[in-house]
Amino acid sequence: MSAPPPTTIFEHMSRLARQYGAINLGQGFPELPEPPELLAAAARAVCERSNQYPPMRGLDDLRHAIAAYYATAQDLTLAAEEIVVTSGATEALAATILALVQPGDEVVLVPPLYDAYLPLVQRAGGVARFAALAPPDWTLSPETLAAAVTDRTRVLILNTPNNPTGTLLDRATLAAIGDLCAARAITLVCDEVWEATLFGGARHLSPLALPALRARAVKIGSAGKIFSLTGWKVGWAVAAAPLADRIAAQHQFITFTTATPLQWAVAEGLALPPAWHEAQRDRYVPLRRRLIDGLAAAGYVVLANAATWFITIDLAASGIALDDVRFCERLIVEAGVAAIPVSAFYAEAPERRFVRLCFAKPEAMLDAAIARLATFRRSLG
Repeated sequence: MSAPPPTTIFEHMSRLARQYGAINLGQGFPELPEPPELLAAAARAVCERSNQYPPMRGLDDLRHAIAAYYATAQDLTLAAEEIVVTSGATEALAATILALVQPGDEVVLVPPLYDAYLPLVQRAGGVARFAALAPPDWTLSPETLAAAVTDRTRVLILNTPNNPTGTLLDRATLAAIGDLCAARAITLVCDEVWEATLFGGARHLSPLALPALRARAVKIGSAGKIFSLTGWKVGWAVAAAPLADRIAAQHQFITFTTATPLQWAVAEGLALPPAWHEAQRDRYVPLRRRLIDGLAAAGYVVLANAATWFITIDLAASGIALDDVRFCERLIVEAGVAAIPVSAFYAEAPERRFVRLCFAKPEAMLDAAIARLATFRRSLG
């Protein structure tokens, strides 16, 4: 019997935070009022609509709402049969990887990366190869990516906007990736769950918008991220019909379906006007600025980013000699603040000078954390 997978860094740091009574800026969920429109929609659905099994691929109402949302938000033309509703984005990733990866197939991953990618590839029998983003700007070199591709490469997994870096891949990079995938018969799986959490006028570009990738890309989305309702676990995979069919065939034997009332609620939420979605995003703007400015005033160098609920500290640029794991462990014990070492987002050759913090927290919590981080920075000399 194989050993169980290790405890994730997120659980490890959260456990330490509980042990030391620390302010937890490590775990990536918002602690803000939840959208009342979505809560009311879910309550109505529970009380007034069905609580029985929905169709395996998702309610028609929701799949049409997803298509309409992307038509408005990203100018994508999608059909309902190209959408498979899943129990969260991680299940969408699992169904997609199981659908596309056979034992011995190679899969290119791009660190820093979401911690589920590698275990899911290994569960499917795939062999991972890596092509890392280059810090501190976190760019992806097409040459680096091409060097990781072999004749056995079948899938490339990207994350844009990226967690933990908060950076986006631009059109030129995606176009080069499209050319590579077309030339080498590679399917692109793109984790786009942070697509609605953008700042400073940034615009998200989905690979599905590029002709070279339209038939060979899978888009992964998350209602939990769009609506700040991470516990709902409603996600989806979007792809050309032949790929969507393969994904659905795996999905039916993983969770089969997703909570029916929540599907109706998400459908209502996606249909809310663009101004509502902008306001949902914009409530994070002052919190993001508060943490960035507070850390800068305390002597930390914060890297530029344009998306997600996270910011990244560059320890070396801040004049801090500790590596990221030691910094985070001492930060919890000595200062009472939990953060995440970015090296945890690597499977090999990790970068060890960066730390991730979550700003999706109440102002008072951020202010208290900033004060503690400032005191800790002074203690390091």
